[in-house]
Amino acid sequence: MAEIIVKFEDKVIERVVTEKKRISIGRTNENDIVLENRAVSRKHAMIEFNNNAAVIIDNESLNGTFVNNRKISEEVLRNEDTVTIGKYALVYHTETTGGDDDMAGMDGTMVLNTKKQKKLLENDRVERQIVAKYGGSVLVGEENAEFAEYRLDREVTTIGKAKFVHVKAKGFLLSGIQAKIVKENEGYYFVNLGKSGKTRINGEAADRCVLKNGDLLSVGKTTFKFVEGSNA
Repeated sequence: MAEIIVKFEDKVIERVVTEKKRISIGRTNENDIVLENRAVSRKHAMIEFNNNAAVIIDNESLNGTFVNNRKISEEVLRNEDTVTIGKYALVYHTETTGGDDDMAGMDGTMVLNTKKQKKLLENDRVERQIVAKYGGSVLVGEENAEFAEYRLDREVTTIGKAKFVHVKAKGFLLSGIQAKIVKENEGYYFVNLGKSGKTRINGEAADRCVLKNGDLLSVGKTTFKFVEGSNA
């Protein structure tokens, strides 16, 4: 059974477990998930469940709906995807994990004009330009990278210190081939191949994981951002 964890400023405020075929998200009380903030439209978005899949649909909201930092109109949700609506983060899980103000009554939606919203929109614009330029998914060099951008156009992309790897990384005691990115089942997987403790995803140690748009990959002292092309 699907679960949606609603967070505000990294604090969990609600866990939603549902068997409904469709749930609505918005500012007013008739929605299944109520986000009480004027940056959220009255009927902001909906999630439809069908054939073991969940699809989030933006209802032409004023401030937009983002999945893993990418502005969307309609998107199939994957396990642990993060949906950003206004100042709220909704984390989607395919299975359950266990464990008032007066704004909702106000008419009209307030345009969200915060640094976070501006950054989301600017990142989305830049990432779409990068994807259009290369026609697919890309690694963007964020820190100590040899190049600014690396097109992920192979089934396997290797990362490390060896001369023959596709993407060079820096760092003490880093393996020749420290990690690889594998394209598999219309998605990308990050796999650590070398010494433990030398690879991290979003600051957390990682040996194997599915990559999501906006993930930060650290290999030794080099950091990359994963920018996912349309439908991987």
